[in-house]
Amino acid sequence: MAPDPRGQLPLTAVVLHILLALTDGERHGYAIAQEIEETTAGEIRTGPGTLYGSIQRMLAASLVEETAPRRRAADDDERRRYYRLTAFGKRVLELELQRLSRIVRVARAKRLLHDTVGA
Repeated sequence: MAPDPRGQLPLTAVVLHILLALTDGERHGYAIAQEIEETTAGEIRTGPGTLYGSIQRMLAASLVEETAPRRRAADDDERRRYYRLTAFGKRVLELELQRLSRIVRVARAKRLLHDTVGA
């Protein structure tokens, strides 16, 4: 029997952002950290311990998988490890985003959060 993806929720902010970074395709750890810092406008910075500790837990939970080693570019370091989202990880991410969306709807209904488009 396959594990219930709801058992992985709620996700930590770092795990959520790692999964989001991997939706665009496989990446190595440093590229994941750069993506997180860029998409959060520097609000979340992952040091190596946090990043690779999270990735190890995500590998154990089958949210991500390491891809087969191969050179991606001439200047690519052969020691880099690349990761990609699994189907299970994608389902967990979808459920987490739905959960967060429900929270935002409640906050808006209580007039605690306003759209800031264009602000």
